[in-house]
Amino acid sequence: MRVVLQRVKKSSVEVDGKMVGSISHGLMLLVGIKKGDTLEDIAYVADKIAHLRIFEDQNGKMNRSVIDEGGAILSVSQFTLYGDTTHGRRPSFMDAARPEEAEPLYEAFNERLRRSGLEVSTGIFGAMMSVSLINDGPVTLIIESRNSDE
Repeated sequence: MRVVLQRVKKSSVEVDGKMVGSISHGLMLLVGIKKGDTLEDIAYVADKIAHLRIFEDQNGKMNRSVIDEGGAILSVSQFTLYGDTTHGRRPSFMDAARPEEAEPLYEAFNERLRRSGLEVSTGIFGAMMSVSLINDGPVTLIIESRNSDE
């Protein structure tokens, strides 16, 4: 599992010109599910994100999590995070999980974040989406599950 995380002042996602998800202060996540990912991977990454100290405290140090901040999550499925560009000019997506495998794991990931007490908005799995954000910092990180090197 691979997630590109961005700390945002606000973010939204549209499908067919209609806003389907939005947040103000919090984290925008692009979420990629890899073939073979498990609920253990989902739990590891969701818990890491919920408790990652990337918001500044009163002294300007990154010491606060999105939970501490009362922030929200915008989670957008993104199979292209597993695009392999090492050969040729067209990416291969062979490492990305098939939709029937990825969608239940993506939903479980979002539910795990909600169980942490976070408000979670989403795009629509498999849809063509337009994502907007105002990056805060900017702070952008890549979070991967423990099996990502296999």
